Amino acid sequence: MAENQLSQKELNKVVFSRILMIIPGFTIIFFLPAGTFNYWQAWIYLAILLIPMMFVMRYFLKNNPKFLERRMRMREKESAQKKIIKFSTVFFLLAFILPGFDKRWGWSSVPLVVIIIADMLVFLSYLFIIRVFRENSFASRIIEVEKEQKVISTGPYAIVRHPMYTGVVVMYSASPLALGSWWAMIPAIMIIPVLVARILNEEKVLSKGLPGYTEYIQKVHWRLLPGIW
Repeated sequence: MAENQLSQKELNKVVFSRILMIIPGFTIIFFLPAGTFNYWQAWIYLAILLIPMMFVMRYFLKNNPKFLERRMRMREKESAQKKIIKFSTVFFLLAFILPGFDKRWGWSSVPLVVIIIADMLVFLSYLFIIRVFRENSFASRIIEVEKEQKVISTGPYAIVRHPMYTGVVVMYSASPLALGSWWAMIPAIMIIPVLVARILNEEKVLSKGLPGYTEYIQKVHWRLLPGIW
């Protein structure tokens, strides 16, 4: 069951407050460990994420505020998902904090061409995730089945059952290299087993509560990566 719907004014306030939290949050995570603001890889990475985010937020506030409200929900209801999220937080923080220390102590020497390719992968995966959001307005942060929810089997969902997570895998895997760190790849790739656990539990919830999802599973065989899983 969905939470009480926010008014447009309340939603605007929530979105704006989240943005105000994200910007200083990422600034601390990147530049404090680095001990300097002279960290061009981090500045480019922030630009790739934050500039499109402003346009995306504006688009959904105007055209699909209900979707944006779903994305603002953070309180997971499924006990299994709560454990998965707690477990994943450690690897998430390490993947984004280590590059700063890597910059400070000079552990890695990532070639410029690799950084550029990684930045491109981050940007393209971000665009892909936005495409998924436009296709499925029920793509919430938390695992739930709403009363009016229906199975989406078009667009990216015709290829894999969880295309948003496909984009997330690429984005998180490329992020350490975009930030100039080889060592941060170790915690970053842990996003894969975390998402596998999340997907398996999510499919149990959807199969039980979302009409037509069992038939959708039989139609679209791949969960995350075509030909692999």
